[in-house]
Amino acid sequence: MFERFTGDARTAVVQAQEHARRLGHRYIGCEHLLLAAASTGEPASAALREHGVTPEGVETEIVRLVGLGQAASLFSGLDREALASIGIDLDVVRARIEAAFGPDAFTRAGPYACRRSRPGLRKNPLALLRHSRRAGRDQDAARGTYPAGPTGHIPFTPRAKKSLEHSLREARARHVSYIGVEHLTLALLAMDEGAVPPILSALGASKATLRTAILDRYRQAS
Repeated sequence: MFERFTGDARTAVVQAQEHARRLGHRYIGCEHLLLAAASTGEPASAALREHGVTPEGVETEIVRLVGLGQAASLFSGLDREALASIGIDLDVVRARIEAAFGPDAFTRAGPYACRRSRPGLRKNPLALLRHSRRAGRDQDAARGTYPAGPTGHIPFTPRAKKSLEHSLREARARHVSYIGVEHLTLALLAMDEGAVPPILSALGASKATLRTAILDRYRQAS
């Protein structure tokens, strides 16, 4: 089935995994797929955002419903704007740590550094960044101390797998041979259980309205 996915649809699935990892979750659920779907540049994503299903809104509701996992991002609880006002860019910090220690080092280093380092490091992100280089070199100690975070492959939940399967049905119903972001999104909107319905409800979005808006976008484009 995945060979039918367009490049954008495959990217969305990869992004769903990254969102799950960033939030410290050990699974990829429909909520992570919805967050990824709302974040692309595709017409289906634009339709979601125009009706209030924004990436920020979806993520807020995910955290409210599910919470953050133990391996959530190191600075997830810090105020990004407040740090930016004193010259600290969290995206730059993340990029530097991951460039030095690997793509998930930012997630893995946080709990270890905060728990084992001096108290001052917990309050000073710049000191923590400097300390993380020394902490990252102690791989043996890290293996015994880090919590088992969601690194590497993260499995799909049964509902997420079902939504991916339903995306093929949506594509067939549109009489196309590929599976795009629109089909992934329509399949998510068809889910009656799990996190998607309460997320949409909290954001004041109607599944029927969203479905119509997405289909209209693609009718206009054809």
